[in-house]
Amino acid sequence: MSGGQIAALVAAGAFAMLVLVLAVPILKLRHTVDAATQAINDLTERTAPLLGNVNTTVEGVNTALSQVQTSLEGVNVQLERLDTITGHAQIVTANVANLSTVVASAASSPIVRVASLSYGVRKALANRRRADEEQQVRDMIKQQRSARKRERKAAASGSN
Repeated sequence: MSGGQIAALVAAGAFAMLVLVLAVPILKLRHTVDAATQAINDLTERTAPLLGNVNTTVEGVNTALSQVQTSLEGVNVQLERLDTITGHAQIVTANVANLSTVVASAASSPIVRVASLSYGVRKALANRRRADEEQQVRDMIKQQRSARKRERKAAASGSN
């Protein structure tokens, strides 16, 4: 046997040992893969009914949403009617406001005239009363002056 053959024989032995050493973890890995496959199969069996229930629930939600959509369309129709009614009410309110302004201006004109007349009459009576009082005061002052003049004349003629 030559050196190359011995080296090949040693290399073949080392390779066989390597295969034997790696065979143990590969066999254990096979058991792990089998267990994972079994777990996935169990999960699939348990999930299938759940997915069926989810599909049923989604169909129910879709039905409810279509009913809500129908209700919202009805509400929108009613809101459009309400908008029309509100617009008409706004026009009526504006007309009533204009009418009340016209009535107020028509009624306030005679009221202002009556108020002005009554103020003028009160003012004139007050002026007349004041003029009468002033005249009385003037007359009293004249009488007092006349009385003083007479007293002075009497005092002057009596002392003579």
